[in-house]
Amino acid sequence: MNNLGCNSLNNRNTLIMAELKTKQNNADVTEFINSFADTEQKRKDSFELIKLMQDFTGFEPKMWGPSIIGFGSYHYKSERSRQEGDWPLVGFSPRKAAISLYVYTGAKEHEYLLEGLGKYKMGKACIYIKKLSDINQEAFRKLMKETIVFLQLKYRK
Repeated sequence: MNNLGCNSLNNRNTLIMAELKTKQNNADVTEFINSFADTEQKRKDSFELIKLMQDFTGFEPKMWGPSIIGFGSYHYKSERSRQEGDWPLVGFSPRKAAISLYVYTGAKEHEYLLEGLGKYKMGKACIYIKKLSDINQEAFRKLMKETIVFLQLKYRK
């Protein structure tokens, strides 16, 4: 779920942790959608997703990197490396091929949450949809709820 850079060695052969490339910033969300979403349908769905995710989470939409709109955040520490950083609890991006939804943990115990979601394709932990009307809103809200609860419990401050 994270857009992370690569590790490298400095001139003393000490491992340097790569900096997280996708960070929260102050770019204008509305301006981003109007300039980035390549169809009227994608713009409409993006604004609907903002309303839905903001109402559901209680968090304002924020830009993460150049193309992700996120809601809330958590600080993670990798269990397999020294990597750590911040990432939105849930989010999306109106990419050219499809809308990418960052609302799923990818954990085996959460696969049941995908049942009844509707028409989508899966990445590693990312859900791709062509349009918002392709997915069941009730199943989508349940998926977001479980993901947020999981992340908040796993990465408590």
